[in-house]
Amino acid sequence: MARICAITGKRPVKGSIIHRKGQSKKSGGIGTHVTSITKRKFRPNLQRVRVVMPNGGTKRIWVSVKAIKAGLVVKA
Repeated sequence: MARICAITGKRPVKGSIIHRKGQSKKSGGIGTHVTSITKRKFRPNLQRVRVVMPNGGTKRIWVSVKAIKAGLVVKA
């Protein structure tokens, strides 16, 4: 199952880990150089919570912590 927030639509996004080697020019070196780039994912902070639905029932859904803190979710 995809880890997507049911309220805000937050989802994992792709990024990179960039490794640099060398002393910066500011510190008296010849500058830093990229030695390797590795793929990575930025995952949202999702929690599975029981939510009161508009029809009165309850349902467990994945919700981001940002949505919970903002008060966008009515917990059961």
